[in-house]
Amino acid sequence: MNATLHYEVTGDGEPVVLVHGLSESGTSWAPIVDRLSTTNRVVVVDLPGHGRSPKTGSYDVGDLAGAVTATIASEGIEGARLVGHSLGGVVVSAVAASGFPTRSVVNVDQPLKLDDFQARLQAGASALRDPASFPIVMNALFDEMTGDRLDASERDRLEALRRLDQDVVLGVWAAVLDSTHEALVARVDEMVRGIRCPYLAIHGIDPGPEYPAWLADLVPGATVEVWEGVGHYPHLVDPDRFVRRLNEFWVDD
Repeated sequence: MNATLHYEVTGDGEPVVLVHGLSESGTSWAPIVDRLSTTNRVVVVDLPGHGRSPKTGSYDVGDLAGAVTATIASEGIEGARLVGHSLGGVVVSAVAASGFPTRSVVNVDQPLKLDDFQARLQAGASALRDPASFPIVMNALFDEMTGDRLDASERDRLEALRRLDQDVVLGVWAAVLDSTHEALVARVDEMVRGIRCPYLAIHGIDPGPEYPAWLADLVPGATVEVWEGVGHYPHLVDPDRFVRRLNEFWVDD
C-alpha cells in the first residue's frame, strides 16, 4: 500500500514535482521553490519517514516511487516534470520508469550506477548498523559531500532540518546493503531501461568518465552535466543557475 505523504503546493503554471534527498525534507528545496513558484505550480513532497510524512513499513525505492506517484495523481497532474536530489533522484527515476506519465526528469547529483556506492556502503555496514556509530558515520558522510561549498547559513539550514533516523536510512539502503553486486546491477538495469522521457543529470560530484555513456546506453538521449567544484548540492550552491538550467531543459521536453 502506498504511504500518504505530506506535501505542499505553491504557485501556478506548469506543474513541477520536487523530491528531496535522504534524511531531509521538502523544506530543503526552499530557495528553488521561491524561484520556480513565480512561473510554475510547484509540488514539494516529504518522503515516508522524512519531514512531516509518517514512517512506513517499507522504504524500497519502488514503494517510495509509488507514494510519490499517488501524490501526483491526487493533484490531478498528468505529464509532470520531476526533479529529485540524491535519494530523490532515484525516486523520480523510478517514477518515470514505472510508466507513470512523466514529461521529463532532472536528477540532481545521484548516479544510478551504484557499483562504487555499494562497495563503500557494504564496507561500512557494521558501523551503520551500530546505533552509537550511526550518527557519526552519517554526519561524516554529509560533511564529505558538502564540504565548504555551501555558505554557512545554508549549511546550517540543512543541518537543522536533517533527520537521522537509523531505521529509515537502513530501510532505504537495504537493497544496496543486502544485495549481491549482480542482483543490484540487474535491478538497476531493469529500472533505468524503463525511462522513456527526456532526462537530465546534473552532478556536483563527478560520477566518473564512464558514467555518461553508461546512462545514455540505457536512457537514449540522456544528458549528463558536471558542475565542477559545487559538491552534493549544486541546486543550493547556485539556485539561480539551477533554475535557469531547468527552464532551458524544459523548453525542449
